[in-house]
Amino acid sequence: MKLNLEIVKITDTNDIQLFIQTMTTIGRQITTGAAWMVLFKILERSIGLVSTIILARLLLPQDFGLIAMAMSIIAACELLYAFSFDLALIQKQQATQAHYDTAWSFNVVFGVVSAVVLVAIAPLASAFYEEQRLELVIYFLAVGMLITSLQNIGVVDFRKKMEFNKEFKWLLSKKIVAFIVTVSLAFTLKSYWALIVGMLSGKLTATILSYYMHPYRPRISFAASRELFGFSTWLLFNNILFFLKLRAADFVIGRIAGSKALGFFSISYEISNLPTTELIAPINRAVFPGYATMSKDLQQLRQGFINVLAIIMFFALPIGVAVSLTSVLFVPILLGEKWLDIIPVIQVLAFFGVVSAMQTNIGSVFLALGKPKIITYMALLYVVILIPSLIYAVQSWGILGAAWTYLAVSILTMPLSYHLVLKATHSSWVSICSIFWRPAIASIIMYFCIANYLSLFGAQSGMLVSLFGLLSSMIIGAALYVIVTLLFWTLFGKPCGSESIVLERLSSMRIKMISQLAHRIM
Repeated sequence: MKLNLEIVKITDTNDIQLFIQTMTTIGRQITTGAAWMVLFKILERSIGLVSTIILARLLLPQDFGLIAMAMSIIAACELLYAFSFDLALIQKQQATQAHYDTAWSFNVVFGVVSAVVLVAIAPLASAFYEEQRLELVIYFLAVGMLITSLQNIGVVDFRKKMEFNKEFKWLLSKKIVAFIVTVSLAFTLKSYWALIVGMLSGKLTATILSYYMHPYRPRISFAASRELFGFSTWLLFNNILFFLKLRAADFVIGRIAGSKALGFFSISYEISNLPTTELIAPINRAVFPGYATMSKDLQQLRQGFINVLAIIMFFALPIGVAVSLTSVLFVPILLGEKWLDIIPVIQVLAFFGVVSAMQTNIGSVFLALGKPKIITYMALLYVVILIPSLIYAVQSWGILGAAWTYLAVSILTMPLSYHLVLKATHSSWVSICSIFWRPAIASIIMYFCIANYLSLFGAQSGMLVSLFGLLSSMIIGAALYVIVTLLFWTLFGKPCGSESIVLERLSSMRIKMISQLAHRIM
């Protein structure tokens, strides 16, 4: 069967099975890896959501703003060693012991230098934000930077060899430890120090487990410096630009509007992006090793990209819409009355999360092709537009202006991002539209239906009524989205797309479960 990446109609089960076998070129290992990473992200973000809900009721917005200020400075210093050597090791299929030793050695050296720089600039950062508490916080977080730099680089093999079950255990363990420490101290101290100690405990756990879970033992060596830096120099530029994309709001809002406003924006961003970009990120983490493996076969890479993008669109669109709609109910229920001002910010940032999620898969393609400079150019354009717009918007409209700026810039730059990746993979806009229009229309229908349904629950509704409205709207919205999507898919002859892939995977899971159950009974 010759795969047509335009619009292919499939009319029977055999054709669907053949399409799935042809289309799922990211391989069973990558699919399994993506499942492990999605499972981790679901658990991690569930833990994070519970933690945020608890901490939001125990701490003040100013506390979250203070930590956001500190983390913006930490992230800036981490750029000194943001060469992403882990990606270089994954991309280089024949990496030797010398490459691993060199990567680890540079991580340690850069970590020490960054920590020293961090200590030196702590007083300046405190003066910049006009926040006296910030200096001592930065001193403590500098220790965390040292701890992270000592992590065993061998755990990169969990992704490179697609042993995502090990990656899952390692990542989840440090998250659980950090959660337990943070929440326990929050109840005891009712202070931002609970967040700081929790972060340090998570970093220490990750470093210790990295040596326990992987046999690699590092030694100081710089033998493979030239090879690693040849690929990673562009990644350094990319990381600097992505830092500006993600952290520009911290600097601008913190400087112009203060810690309380930054605390509001940080929590808004955290909650609004939980189900979209944060949930999609593990898929990209899992598929990049597969993209790197099949980068020699452009047709396979193209098919893999379209396949993954279809899944991302299928889930990100309705989830983003749901977050935006239900924020009027879940903010007072989960966070409390003191956080009501963030509702309009969440409503805007939820759609920003959708647009961002739809572009996250693009960078993995260019990295797999060994063309990180294209990502750099795209990120540079984004930052050049974002920062001046962000400054003006925050001065004029506060944090809501910042939210609209992020959404507008993401929409403005999206066509160019798709144009470049479609050109690189020899694909077409038709292939994108063919997988996009059904989830898009279903999401729009869901939006108007659930918006009318939620209008029945007024602002003065009691806690139980609001909780019923929240849960029922989520159930109704999910059912409506699935029904409308499958209806369009059936009416148009069951074309290739996310529906075929999801149904096939569910069918495979059902058959596997029945087989395992029968085996146990026998």
